[in-house]
This record gives sequence, structure tokens and C-alpha cells, in this order.
Amino acid sequence: MHLLGSKGQSLFVLHILLVVYSISSVLSKFAGQFELLSPQFFLFYLIVLILLCLYALGWQQVLKRMPLTQAFANKAITVVWGIIWGALFFGESISAGKCIAALLIIFGILLFSHSEKIANEKLDA
Repeated sequence: MHLLGSKGQSLFVLHILLVVYSISSVLSKFAGQFELLSPQFFLFYLIVLILLCLYALGWQQVLKRMPLTQAFANKAITVVWGIIWGALFFGESISAGKCIAALLIIFGILLFSHSEKIANEKLDA
């Protein structure tokens, strides 16, 4: 079975890649807590570069199997991951406004995906 064989698998892999992408931002923020050009600073940024390289390679594979518009629509979920990571790693508060924004993003992704599905069904008919 090919890793990105079906649409569902491609979407799953895309979301794993988006989690990796969002974690790179967390590690960038951790790096910023160390003195510029210190060994810890370089270590965190090296890990960030490795994660971003993995993300970029995976992103290209996903784009081979999924429309660009759908992939970019799903990329908005990284904002939701940013809210979650901020709370988990940096003690940032999750306000009602952030929850509403996260729900709107998720709703927008689902709405776009559903409209793409309907449009594809009409083309197939």
C-alpha cells in the first residue's frame, strides 16, 4: 500500500505534516529564549531546519495527490495548533475569542472541503 494512496490518507499525512510545521514554530520560540549564537540556540534552530525540510518534502508529495486549494485551506489549522502549543508549552491563556477563532477556522476548513466534494461530484456526473 502506498503511503499517500487514497484521499483520506493524503489528508491524514497532510495534517501530520502541519503538526510538524507548527512544532517548528514552538522550537523557534524556545530558541529565542537562549542567548544569540549559543550552542542551545543553534541546536534548536538545527532541529527547526530539519523539521522544515521534512515538512517541505512531505508537502511536495501531498501536492502530487491533492489539489493545491484543498492543501492550503487545511494549512489554516496551524493557527489552532499554535493556540494549543502556546497553552501547553508557554502557559498562554486560551480565551473565549481564541476558542471562537479556532472553531471558525475548523468550520471554514470543513465547509471548504465539503464544497470541494460537491463540486467534484457534479463534475463526475
